[in-house]
Amino acid sequence: MITQIRGRLIEKNPTEVVVDCNGVGYLLHISLNTFSKLPSDENVILYTHLSIREDAHTLFGFIDKTEREVFKLLISVSGVGPSIARTMLSSMTSEEIQNAIASENVQLIQAVKGIGAKTAQRVIVDLKDKILKTFNIDEVSMSVSNTNKDEALSALEVLGYNRKQSEKIVNAIVKENPETSVENIIKSALKNL
Repeated sequence: MITQIRGRLIEKNPTEVVVDCNGVGYLLHISLNTFSKLPSDENVILYTHLSIREDAHTLFGFIDKTEREVFKLLISVSGVGPSIARTMLSSMTSEEIQNAIASENVQLIQAVKGIGAKTAQRVIVDLKDKILKTFNIDEVSMSVSNTNKDEALSALEVLGYNRKQSEKIVNAIVKENPETSVENIIKSALKNL
């Protein structure tokens, strides 16, 4: 199968790119994360996954192997097809998806367009052990940072701040320093809100 493509970037759109490899143009469907990390020069290497269905052969491109691995894990879950997996990778980074699954954050996964409560739970049930094993995530630190994050978000909501806006800032704070206390998360978030 096609596992990577190296060539000249001919077309670049937020959802797809065309890469010229020795005169053959390959159309690759990409996530917004891959789009934002594509180099401005013409030469690129994209890691790929070929999705084969009765009616279509679709090539997906990823900026790194981690994103491709997360994509493959997501499409292995019943009810999650390539387009929903790509939407997830456009809404969150590979690391955020891994952390959401490892910490059983159903709300964060369910926030992705096209994913309902049952599918979000199925993603967690099917992939938690695989994510922890594949990416060596420390489950203890994940649960501590998530508890602190949830408490900080609740406090900010009580103070009258928009949950979605607060969540972006709090996620960035926790990502930078996973062991930080609830008080420090709130203080840092208030400076940025």
